[in-house]
Amino acid sequence: MIEYIHGQLTELTPALAVVEAAGVGYALNISLNTYTAIQGKKEVKLLVHESLQTGGRDDNFTLYGFATRQERELYRMLISVSGVGANTARMMLSSITPAELCDAIASGNEKLIKGVKGIGLKTAQRIIVDLKDKIAASGIADELHVASGRNESPTVNNAVKDEAVAALTMLGFSPAPSAKVVVAILTEQPDLAVEMVVKEALKRIK
Repeated sequence: MIEYIHGQLTELTPALAVVEAAGVGYALNISLNTYTAIQGKKEVKLLVHESLQTGGRDDNFTLYGFATRQERELYRMLISVSGVGANTARMMLSSITPAELCDAIASGNEKLIKGVKGIGLKTAQRIIVDLKDKIAASGIADELHVASGRNESPTVNNAVKDEAVAALTMLGFSPAPSAKVVVAILTEQPDLAVEMVVKEALKRIK
């Protein structure tokens, strides 16, 4: 079992990081929160969650990377809930911060959780019921609040539109509608950082 990967960050998009360690390049699916934490770094250490899906024509082995232990722990809690798959959990951690998600679960804020693309009312209620006590017992909410006061919006480069659309496509959305929404957001806020563009697009895509 892989606990973490420590090495050179060779490629980075808002949805995927490639880390080279001992001559091997590992592709890890990441959330926008992790993207923000590692952007601009040459060397990173990502905590790993391994996912193996069997059945069908081919088995599928996927690595998910997290900048903090707290985010990985929260991710694992989310995928333990019936109806919340790997991509849905990553979507949740890309739409709102781990600290905000912990607060929403603790306070029973169905509206905030239901606002994440792909989450219905019943699933939001199930997340709250299943995880409220677990999050309180784990103590990760307090740990997350200590680190949540930073503002890490990087400078937007000329490739922000393509990066945002690529990230949305990897999250399962069609490129054309994604591009339309991204262009609209950048027209309104041309200096918005790419991860913020993706986060806003997740709220708007129908």
